Amino acid sequence: MSSSMPSTETAELPPPLLLLSQAREFFTQSELAAKLDVTPRTIGRWEKRETDCPAVVGAALREIIRSTTRETTGSGKFTFIDLFAGIGGMRAGFEQAGGRCVFTSEWNPYAKETYVANFGSGERFAGDIVAVSAGEIPDHDVLVAGFPCQPFSIAGVSKKNSLGRAHGFECATQGTLFFDVARIIAAKRPKAFLLENVKNLVSHNGGHTFKVICDTLRRDLKYHVETSVVDAAHFVPQHRERILIVGFREDVGFSFDDLRLPAERPTLKKILHPEDGSEKPEEPFTVGHSGTVNAKYTLSDKLWNYLQAYAEKHRAAGNGFGFGLVDKDSVARTLSARYHKDGSEILVSRGEGRNPRRLTPRECARLMGFPDSYQIPVSDTQAYKQFGNSVAVPVIRTVAEIMQPGISLLRRYEETGVLEAPLFGKREGWLPF
Repeated sequence: MSSSMPSTETAELPPPLLLLSQAREFFTQSELAAKLDVTPRTIGRWEKRETDCPAVVGAALREIIRSTTRETTGSGKFTFIDLFAGIGGMRAGFEQAGGRCVFTSEWNPYAKETYVANFGSGERFAGDIVAVSAGEIPDHDVLVAGFPCQPFSIAGVSKKNSLGRAHGFECATQGTLFFDVARIIAAKRPKAFLLENVKNLVSHNGGHTFKVICDTLRRDLKYHVETSVVDAAHFVPQHRERILIVGFREDVGFSFDDLRLPAERPTLKKILHPEDGSEKPEEPFTVGHSGTVNAKYTLSDKLWNYLQAYAEKHRAAGNGFGFGLVDKDSVARTLSARYHKDGSEILVSRGEGRNPRRLTPRECARLMGFPDSYQIPVSDTQAYKQFGNSVAVPVIRTVAEIMQPGISLLRRYEETGVLEAPLFGKREGWLPF
């Protein structure tokens, strides 16, 4: 809950509209309408001030807020916003860890179609975050973003530095999408954030990009920041290394050392269609009583011959380029957004003398850790792009889980004004509050 929330012990009842605004931090219009026995349209009219919100409603809203606070305090529930949301991999992980999304931003219409099909659009859903002012974004506990990697120009920065760095990140990051993450953090001051990007961000542009990001978060925005490269192969049968950047507004003792990785790594058997009748067919991915993979995913003779010749050419030249042939006992290469072109990085063997096949979109969803209930409403081409650009959901869920104690600690801090000792194991060199 926002730190501006009045004490529930306050004798004087705040204006109904203020209570309505506070209640909307927890509930959609439809959810709140059901609790108040009115229509969502009525809630909308109150919010737009087309009609007055009655005082009797204010009393009901106050009790709703009280009970919600009792339910959420210490239970691990928190709010978050989902920027550069894609198809909701970050959201899925944070929801599984107990979070509730209050704002989403995604510009791609196909990704938005998939996102809305799975999560709805009950919260505010914006397009390009560049066009959204920080004032339009609701208060939140955690900001999550898988922002695109862009080079940062150093032109003019030295001159600006000599004139002062009141807003240093504006000098160094203006014109990049990371700037929009930074300006929202600066304006909203969330308790924590999780940023995700490709492993190469660390070495991108000679390391300058990563340095600017870390300097911005630590020096300019004053957050306590930890980073780690995590391979999703601990959770799903795919090598997928990503840099994760976690920041807390206060030092709650967060450390990636608390990340518990599964001891046994899964293989592709976990995600491949069994094709033996034990799995219900899901057209157009699998067909028939046995759930056989649709023949359209098998490579044509022309494409298979091309890929073999291409691999042989590079092998003869001493290069490592080529296709990745896998079976149920394998761990796949990284699924990329270009998978729709030829599927070469992950080709499933169909046995000696038979052309291999691509993964189906459902198998790609599983490879990223999405449940089978996850809907795929777009074409195969778009689905391959979307899953290739997604995060591995179990990785995000696990990181969100080790962030959650620190988030709860800061929520209680806002309510009581007392900053407790960290709930994590103390790191070497950590100083108590």
